[in-house]
Amino acid sequence: MTDGAPPGPTVDLRTTVGSVALPNPVMTASGTAGHGAELAAFFDLASLGAVVVKSLSAEAWPGNPALRVHETVAGMINSVGLQGPGVEAWLEHDLPALARTGARVVVSIWGRSVAEYEAAARLLADAPECVVAVEVNLSCPNTEAARDLFAHHPSSTHDAMAATAACGRPRWAKLSPNVADLAPIAAAARDAGAEAVTLVNTVLGMAIDPETGRYRLGSGPRGGGLSGPAIHPVAVRAVHDVHAALPDLPIVGVGGVATGEDAAELILAGATAVQVGTATFADPRAPALVLDGLARWAARTGRHRIADAVGAVHRPTPLEQP
Repeated sequence: MTDGAPPGPTVDLRTTVGSVALPNPVMTASGTAGHGAELAAFFDLASLGAVVVKSLSAEAWPGNPALRVHETVAGMINSVGLQGPGVEAWLEHDLPALARTGARVVVSIWGRSVAEYEAAARLLADAPECVVAVEVNLSCPNTEAARDLFAHHPSSTHDAMAATAACGRPRWAKLSPNVADLAPIAAAARDAGAEAVTLVNTVLGMAIDPETGRYRLGSGPRGGGLSGPAIHPVAVRAVHDVHAALPDLPIVGVGGVATGEDAAELILAGATAVQVGTATFADPRAPALVLDGLARWAARTGRHRIADAVGAVHRPTPLEQP
């Protein structure tokens, strides 16, 4: 996994996301690493900060019709539609293999109503200790709600987050970039019990086939979510602005992370941890490679503690001091 001398023992990659202590800041992103241990054949899952599983609802959900994925110039657009086995089936059939890898697990949950969020959270109350947090997905565009997501309004964000307290785990709110101002929505999530916010989910998009004149994805006029390098600057701006407005709120940065430098950019903007998603489809080793690259970046730039880099762009350099 390396391409030269190791970064050395002086780089301390430990971080915290709210009350959750992690050995390093790099995680998988929900929806891109499967429901369990699918990536274990490519690298040691326990080497990551955590593994975030595909979003689960209280009941099994079939997702959207095919086609579900279309490659774009700088990423991909998807309309998978949150297909999943439901929380109970996941606990029985998928979590055991993931737990055996020694990975720290973050469970992503979703619902179509406040009651469904509560039901999914309640089913996790007795989950094993390897489940260290619950990420509440308030912002997937690949549902019938489409452009009217919980994460588009402070009040609905608050209500859904408050309903998930029954999980008994630290909770992170995954929010949408498709709003004019993320700060009040992030504040609403915090006020409802979120220890952190995950920024950002996919950007609303659509693909049409010029030859047939038809929608490329099975979701039709609902479109899908754009991810990958194209949205990385959007994620950096979102993390930057929320950290500036709410500096005490931990942020997990996600969006177009494919290299250690991409991860570093989000950390400098204010993220205490990052997630690797779409890059995994091109190379399933991507999360491990990003972790290696981040350690090398820290060593190369003289940052001996990654925690010291969080939000550094907001702090004046010596030349900028008054």
